[in-house]
Amino acid sequence: MPKSKRTAKHAVDERVEPPVEAPADGPAEDPAERRRRRAVFLRELAEARALRERVQPRRTKALRLRQAARMRTFRF
Repeated sequence: MPKSKRTAKHAVDERVEPPVEAPADGPAEDPAERRRRRAVFLRELAEARALRERVQPRRTKALRLRQAARMRTFRF
């Protein structure tokens, strides 16, 4: 029986660390830790966008053209 796409998706999600929740009455979140997690998130987001560009080049081109038109429309 072939694996479903849903199972494959969950396998990728397992490598991502679960978010650590600080207690409500505890100290504020450490800024260095927040920056580190943000950097990881942005790195993974860029990787996902690059993958999408390779997998769906036509859709990516259309998105890029729409964004360029939007930027021309709202230029100051």
